Amino acid sequence: MLDTLTSGFRDVRLRFQGQARISEEDVEAALRDIRVSLLEADVDYGVVNGFLERLKGKAVGEIVQVKAKTKQKSMQVTPGDHFVRLCHDELVGLMGPVDAELDYANKGPTGVMMVGLQGSGKTTTTAKLAWFLKEKKGKKPMMVAADTYRPAAINQLMVLGRKLDIPVFSLKGMSPPDLCAMAMQQAASVGRDVVLFDTAGRLAIDDSMMGELDAIRERTQPRNTLFVCDAMIGQDAVRTAASFHERLALSGFVLTKLDGDARGGAALSIKEVCGVPIKYLGMGEELDRLEEFRPEGLAGRILGMGDVVGLMKDFEEVADVEQAEKDAEKLLSGDFNFEDFIEQMKMIQKMGPLQEVFDKMPLLGDMVPKGTKVDDGELVKIEAIFNSMTKAERRNPDILGDSRIERVAGGSGHSRKEVKGLLERFKMARVMMREMGKATGLMGKVPGLRQAQGLARLRRQGLNINPSMLSSLQNMAGADALGLGTGGGSQRRSVDASKKKAMRKKARKARKKNKRR
Repeated sequence: MLDTLTSGFRDVRLRFQGQARISEEDVEAALRDIRVSLLEADVDYGVVNGFLERLKGKAVGEIVQVKAKTKQKSMQVTPGDHFVRLCHDELVGLMGPVDAELDYANKGPTGVMMVGLQGSGKTTTTAKLAWFLKEKKGKKPMMVAADTYRPAAINQLMVLGRKLDIPVFSLKGMSPPDLCAMAMQQAASVGRDVVLFDTAGRLAIDDSMMGELDAIRERTQPRNTLFVCDAMIGQDAVRTAASFHERLALSGFVLTKLDGDARGGAALSIKEVCGVPIKYLGMGEELDRLEEFRPEGLAGRILGMGDVVGLMKDFEEVADVEQAEKDAEKLLSGDFNFEDFIEQMKMIQKMGPLQEVFDKMPLLGDMVPKGTKVDDGELVKIEAIFNSMTKAERRNPDILGDSRIERVAGGSGHSRKEVKGLLERFKMARVMMREMGKATGLMGKVPGLRQAQGLARLRRQGLNINPSMLSSLQNMAGADALGLGTGGGSQRRSVDASKKKAMRKKARKARKKNKRR
């Protein structure tokens, strides 16, 4: 997600790593990198210029306070840290402020008109929002199949309504404005408090389409008009949204397909251009993959800093935090077996697609090569091997000798080499996690995720990390077990490794130079 944006800001962070002072020339070079990243991500040109002007004014004009003391301890930050914070604040300002709450009617049902072009995911998003209002907000929604021009849309909404146990209002032969007006009356009589109109989309904006939407709005007086926007079409999405806003006075946006977009320019441009907030993000096809938009969280992910708040919200929905803290202590002590590991991986998987979980993990972007993707399907392979083990082997993997490995391979449908490789990586991961077990903080309560903080601590201390151990950790808790690994190809990984090595060398020279001053 947002790979183009993230890679540009990550390069800027690495540029400033280890520098005690940042000159105006350094800031100019960083701004050039950011400009290229934003334009490649299809962010509106005017938005890019305004963003960079504001960022430059703050970065060059401010005196940076790099030390702070309290009674207990003193803290120090680098000018590079300060520049990253300025980037974060400007990104948040660009996308926010946001109030994700809908405007609810004081009396009678609340109307929510869903509008957008055909193919933007409007029908699926309508169902997702209905599920969200029902499960997260305690509402009693009803959906209206107002896309009468496309029978497949009516059938699709009916199927989704049955799946979610949410009623769908539909009558054949009735015009969309009449249908929506009757749906409001029906909702009031049966005690439904939110009515979502799944209106018709077109391949392009036309007068008949907009006239019909005007009629629906006039007949139903919806309190909310949400534009469902396909994030993958970049600046075109922003221009289309602006046209809709001029005609319908939109109250918010829902960005869809953000998980499949490496650019993400619409996310940064749409609020600035239209002056209307993004209220929700649609992530993936599953009906529970809709989340309230938090600019702080998305800004953190763009900068490669993760989204701890979003991560903890996801975690608390699927786990008993008190029990999870005990499990984390065991996992990070290095005293865990295959049963413990699989249990934690299943729990993390419940938090959503693993790529999203990884995107929210702080500092993980600095450890994983660019272009690396997470494949949820790899866990199926690990679980097949696990299920072919006896209870004794799961609880004590050290007893797995050649004959046992041969039997497990045959039972799981995988090769002896795959089973043996998994076992070796598992043992190395135990050693690595034990080294990281001293990490503290909020993330320590999340089983299987605390290693990110631990690895960052080891790197800050300048400790040598065995590459094979790091590889095994990524394989067991991120790469093969969670699908991380071969995404960019060996040549790409080699190029990334050489680039990072050169930047680390440059940072060490800068530190030595600053010490001599």
